[in-house]
Amino acid sequence: MPNICVVGSLNMDLCVETPRVPAMGETVLGGGFFTSPGGKGANQAVAAGKLGADVTMLGRVGADAFGTQLIENLRSDGVNTDHIRITENAPTGIAVILLHNRDNCIIVDPGANALLTPEDISACEDVVAASNVLVLQLEIPLVTARRAMALARAHGVTVLLNPAPAQKLQADLLALADILTPNESECEILTGIADVELAARALLQMGVPRVVATLGGSGVLYSEGERLIRKPAWPVKVVDTTAAGDSFTGALAVSLARGEPWGASIDFALAVAALTVTRKGAQVSLPRLAEVEQLKTTRRSIILDCDPGIDDPSTRTPPISTATTASAACRIASCCGTCP
Repeated sequence: MPNICVVGSLNMDLCVETPRVPAMGETVLGGGFFTSPGGKGANQAVAAGKLGADVTMLGRVGADAFGTQLIENLRSDGVNTDHIRITENAPTGIAVILLHNRDNCIIVDPGANALLTPEDISACEDVVAASNVLVLQLEIPLVTARRAMALARAHGVTVLLNPAPAQKLQADLLALADILTPNESECEILTGIADVELAARALLQMGVPRVVATLGGSGVLYSEGERLIRKPAWPVKVVDTTAAGDSFTGALAVSLARGEPWGASIDFALAVAALTVTRKGAQVSLPRLAEVEQLKTTRRSIILDCDPGIDDPSTRTPPISTATTASAACRIASCCGTCP
C-alpha cells in the first residue's frame, strides 16, 4: 500500500452561492449556504485516503467544534490523525468560499494552521521518513514547509509541493521539491511570467525536476524531461471546482507512490479531478478508487463502441470539448467528445 505523509492545513469551509461577486462595500443576497471540511492539506490527505493510500496528516487545529469535526472527518476516511496537534490559543482555520457560475473565490483565515512549527515537523521525522511521498502546500508557515521538505529529501522521500496560495519562493526552496503542481495564476506569481508555457520552463530552469501546471477545464501542461506536454481535462458537467486542484495533487501522489509511470499518473489524476468537480463541497466531493476505475472502464467501452477499429483505446486522448450532454451513441451524460 502506498504510504503518504501530508503536511498542511485543516480548515472548515463556509460556502455560499452568489449570483455575482460583490464589489467592495456592496451587499449581495446569496443562498445555498453549507459547511464542508476542507483546507488544502486535509483535502489532499482525504483524496489520497479515499484512493487507497496509507495516509498520515501533520497539522494543527483549534480546541473548538470545527477542529473536532475536521479530525473526525479525516478518521472516517482512513487518514491517521495521531500527529494533528490541538492548539489552545488559536481557532481552527476557516475558508469563506463564494460559489459563482461554476467557479469560486476564497478567503482563508489560517487560525491554528499558522502555528504549525518546524519543531512540530521534526518531532514527526519518523513519519516523514517512512512515507513514499511527502505532500505539502503553502497554507502553513514557509519555514515549516521548508523543514518538512528538507527532512523528506534527507530520507530519500519524493517531495510534491502544491504552491498554493502562491507567493514568491526562493530558488533553494523550489529545489527541494521533486514535483510542483501550480495552477495557471500561481505559475505567474512564482515566475512573473504570464504565459503558462514560458512560466513552466522558467520553473524547470529554477531547479524543479517536474512541473504540472493545472489549467482548470483546459487540463494540464506537464513536463517530460525538457518537453512540455498538454493533456485535456475530461469533459464533464461542472458543479463545483472547490477541491479540483487538491484532488489532482492527492491522486498524483497516490499513483506515483504506487510506482506508476509519470504519464499514467497524470492521466489518473485528471480522472480523479473530473469526478471531483461534478459534486458540491471539498472533501465530500472526492471520489473513491472504485469510482475512478469505473469511470475509466466506461470511457474505454464507449470508445470501442464508437470506433471498433481502435487497437488501444486507453492511449487515445479525446479532443478538448465543452459537451455536457451525450450523443445518441453515448451511454454517459458527459460525452467524451469522440462519439459520432
